[in-house]
Amino acid sequence: MTAIITEKFRQHNANQFSESFSESSASTYYLFLGKSMPFTSGTSGGTDTSPPTPADSVSSEFYLWDSMLGAKKITSSDISFALPRVNWANSTVFDMYDDTVSSSNTTASGSSSLYGSNFYFMTSNKDVYKVLDNNGGAAFSGSEPTSTSTSPFASGGYILKYMYTITASEAVKFITTDYIPVSTDTTVSAAAVDGKIESIKVTGGSGYTNGTYYAPVFGDGTSQGTSSGAIIRITVSGGSIQSFGLTAGTDTTIHAGGAAYTFGKVSLSNVFSDTGLSSSANIGSGTGGDVRVIISPKDGHGKNAVEELGGHFVIANTTITQAEGDDFTVANDFRQVGIVVDPTTFGTTTVASSTTARQTYVVKFSSATGTFDVDEQITQATTGAVGRVVEYDATRKLLYYQQERFSTYGTATTTQSFTAFSGTNTITGATTNAVGTPSSTGSDTVTLANGNTVTLTSGYANPELQPDSGNIVYIENRKPIQRVSDQTEDVKIIIEF
Repeated sequence: MTAIITEKFRQHNANQFSESFSESSASTYYLFLGKSMPFTSGTSGGTDTSPPTPADSVSSEFYLWDSMLGAKKITSSDISFALPRVNWANSTVFDMYDDTVSSSNTTASGSSSLYGSNFYFMTSNKDVYKVLDNNGGAAFSGSEPTSTSTSPFASGGYILKYMYTITASEAVKFITTDYIPVSTDTTVSAAAVDGKIESIKVTGGSGYTNGTYYAPVFGDGTSQGTSSGAIIRITVSGGSIQSFGLTAGTDTTIHAGGAAYTFGKVSLSNVFSDTGLSSSANIGSGTGGDVRVIISPKDGHGKNAVEELGGHFVIANTTITQAEGDDFTVANDFRQVGIVVDPTTFGTTTVASSTTARQTYVVKFSSATGTFDVDEQITQATTGAVGRVVEYDATRKLLYYQQERFSTYGTATTTQSFTAFSGTNTITGATTNAVGTPSSTGSDTVTLANGNTVTLTSGYANPELQPDSGNIVYIENRKPIQRVSDQTEDVKIIIEF
């Protein structure tokens, strides 16, 4: 038994994902940054210069929560359907749209899949065009196209179809070195005709009688096979059927596109000398010639650019601006980027709704000596708790920390047991020898550098999202990126369905 996952299924999944951001029972997505501690073979695996491949396992999801630094909500305006980026360049051979691309009918580039081929391109003006004919696999030769006509047009020896233009704001937010956003132009969509024949494939052959002929397109289109349906204008020169629509008046082209075709056939034995198909003609006894009708995508070229061009990719773009109101540290680096769906607010079963969320633990000292360094190990007398410093705010005597489930990172060296920091027993830095005594104040609200507040109970504050809640659906390990107070991270995640 053989089976495939079709392009339609991929597109359906991309559509469902996109809709889940704004539908009535919408999911809540957060982008998170994590892991301030280096990758090591003794803990998470890999190294900072060669990060490990993320694991898709139950245990790995728990680890991700341990090292999560902060999270920011992804909104519907932060996502876009996307395509692999194909740039226009003169003297480049592009593929062309063909409804029959397969392993037995490959494109000019050798692709056996239409959506894996370069049958569209983006210009420097951010206009996107579909190639309807590539002149038999020749290189584009001419100026960069600029037309936004809703009708196919000739340019550089090609027949092109204008699809849409990427706006300036879309370009900034969603264009990457490898991907571009895709959307449907409403004017182009309104002009599309379902089942209209807008391209053909010509095989020249030899031995035909020179002249101009008209052939009806048979099949299932409206008024198929008649003068009211699709009609192909066939030009024979030097005994050969000329190519499609590259030189006006001299090439085979489409006289009338018709409508509603899902298949069509042209018979060289049934041709006419007039457009009304009233005067039969004889094209001669040549051999090897053929005019193959290329069927337009459902609803016509330009009706739905996302589906027509293979937009089964989604770009999610989120910017982390400086400290994001104190919820993202600017004193440390990060090595993980991920997406979590429907996490809950700490200590509840209510899906979180805040724009940003701090994910570190916090302890406030009533007194402290010395300054704690980022990433250094901290321990607590009597309790035996172990953790690592994410950031230390000496002005407010606030220590932000994490407890990863590795020895000396969050668990005891000998027993591997986990103990939470608690009480007023002193906390000591292993490298700096800094010492802090946790506050015993029952409830204390501290105003942070950017105006946010943190509320502590008996000296401690929990993360704002409940660890291990929701579902982590994307994770990327990368080389460390240092955050600083005036820095903005522009994070683009491309998801392929």
